[in-house]
Amino acid sequence: MDNKNVMRQIKIEKIVLSVGGIAEKLEKGAKLIALISKRKPAKMKSNKRIPSLNVRPGLETGAVVTMRKDKEELLRKFLVANDNKLNRKQISENNFSFGIKEYIEIPGMEYQKDIGIIGFDVTVVFKRAGRRVKLKKVKNGKIPKKQIISKEEIISFMEENFKTEFE
Repeated sequence: MDNKNVMRQIKIEKIVLSVGGIAEKLEKGAKLIALISKRKPAKMKSNKRIPSLNVRPGLETGAVVTMRKDKEELLRKFLVANDNKLNRKQISENNFSFGIKEYIEIPGMEYQKDIGIIGFDVTVVFKRAGRRVKLKKVKNGKIPKKQIISKEEIISFMEENFKTEFE
C-alpha cells in the first residue's frame, strides 16, 4: 500500500485563458478564446488611465475564460504548441503562466479568417486538498505555509505528469 499523504497531493485547480487589447483587437481575442474553450469569455475593464495606450477607466481591455473541466487534455495541447518547454521564470507559488504566440500552433486548430493571427496567455493554477478552508465565506480559516505549492514541486509535477522540460 502506498504511504503517500492524500492531503499533500498536487492537483490542477483551473486553467485561465486571457487576452488583452482594445476595440477590434479585443473582439478578435475574445472570439479566439471562446473558440478554444467553447465558453463565453468575461470582459475585463480598466481602472486606470494610460494616455499612451489610449486606455481610460471603464474601457474594456481584456477577456478571460476559466476552464475547470478537461484541464489535463487542454494543457497537453497548449504545451505542444509551446514545444513542451517552459522557463523557470514563468513559475511562481501555486501557479505558472506562459504565452502562445499563434493559436494555429495548437493541435487541431485551424486558421480562422475573421480572427487572423493572434496569441493569448495561459495560466495554470494548482491546489492541494484543504484549500477551500481559506476560500469559503462562512467560518473561513487559515491554512499553513506548507500548503503552498513551491516552484520545485510544480516543476517535479509537470516533469512527471506532462514530460515538460524546463530551461
